[in-house]
Amino acid sequence: MTSKPLAALAAVALFALTSPVAAQSVADVKFQAGNFGTMVSGTVVGDTYIDYRLGAKAGQQMFVELNVTDSNGNGTVYFNILPPDSDGTAIYNSSMNGNTTTVDLPERGTYAIRVYQMGNDRDSGKTSGFTIDLSIQ
Repeated sequence: MTSKPLAALAAVALFALTSPVAAQSVADVKFQAGNFGTMVSGTVVGDTYIDYRLGAKAGQQMFVELNVTDSNGNGTVYFNILPPDSDGTAIYNSSMNGNTTTVDLPERGTYAIRVYQMGNDRDSGKTSGFTIDLSIQ
């Protein structure tokens, strides 16, 4: 015999296990006057990710270099470069191509550099710090 409070609790638990967790934060990147680049730093935990957003014009080049500064896991931190209005499809994926790149930007708009962890660090909730050297020319 199941009571209504127990059934409601079970439904909430099932919803929590099957619902996606909002695991994103966003930071807008601004360059100081006269500069075409900057350094940003942050931390990712488990399956969270951070989008660093910045505007650019078609034909410009974006340079990105990610370095892991510390981790209580393996430091498996990577980035994707997402074009304006992306559905999550990247124009660059550092887990496949390396944590340093220069990319020719195909269109005008706001790009995102999405930083995330993979593997055991992601799955076991490890924490990794990182820096990104970033420029657009």
